Amino acid sequence: LIGENPVGTPNNLMPYVAQVAVGRLPHVNVTGTDYDTPDGTGVRDYIHVVDLAKGHIAAMKKFKDNCGLQIYNLGTGKGYSVLEMIKALEKASGKTIAYKNCPRS
Repeated sequence: LIGENPVGTPNNLMPYVAQVAVGRLPHVNVTGTDYDTPDGTGVRDYIHVVDLAKGHIAAMKKFKDNCGLQIYNLGTGKGYSVLEMIKALEKASGKTIAYKNCPRS
């Protein structure tokens, strides 16, 4: 199997937030609100798996044409906070997504 267990609890933010949006989970635990970011939550560069796969293919094609060491950073180039991602899914789904602020462990 590739990816998360479709009947288990998601391990990644967006599948987890989506499960809350459809009522399968009660809320999102937002771990840490004291980061040095605009809203205090963690920031990551989220990229869709299809875009990541396309980047891998492009890198392999480049390697085929030019052997040698090359470093490619695959991402969108912009970070989004956990709360920004929750708000984006709220806007897209038209549903309020419950979340709880939790301390970092």
